[in-house]
Amino acid sequence: VEIHPETPQEGTLMTKRFRPEEIERMMGHLRSMGAPFGIAFADRPLLSNSRLALQAAEFSREHGKFELFHAALFAAYFSHGLDIGNLDVLKQIGQDAGLDIEAMAYDLHRGKYLPKLAEAQEESVRLGVTGVPTFFIGDKKSVVGAQPLDAFRKVLRSV
Repeated sequence: VEIHPETPQEGTLMTKRFRPEEIERMMGHLRSMGAPFGIAFADRPLLSNSRLALQAAEFSREHGKFELFHAALFAAYFSHGLDIGNLDVLKQIGQDAGLDIEAMAYDLHRGKYLPKLAEAQEESVRLGVTGVPTFFIGDKKSVVGAQPLDAFRKVLRSV
């Protein structure tokens, strides 16, 4: 799901979307949540347009390589600060995951997965998704974003 679908294809500078103190707070939160799991979060000057990456992920799912692709995509964006809206970056990630990158590029170019993304976007709006990941628990409870285990315990106790 695109959290910022209005982001231009070439991406946008983080400082154009968020105040410096917001960026610092977000990155500090991500780093503190990732550290116990060995996940490093790099400073990213660019907020990427994720539309191509989401389509490439659907391609990888269709070709049985989603887990590999997803892990590499996450690392590329969050740990290495790469622009996942860039087709060359996605092709390298796809190649590393063992995908046919020419077939992937062809399917992305023709927009094969755009209807599926539009459907997911509509569903996320209907459900009130405001961040990723979002975990739904029961009919009305959710946990949004990278949250500590205690946040999940609290919601689960209230169900």
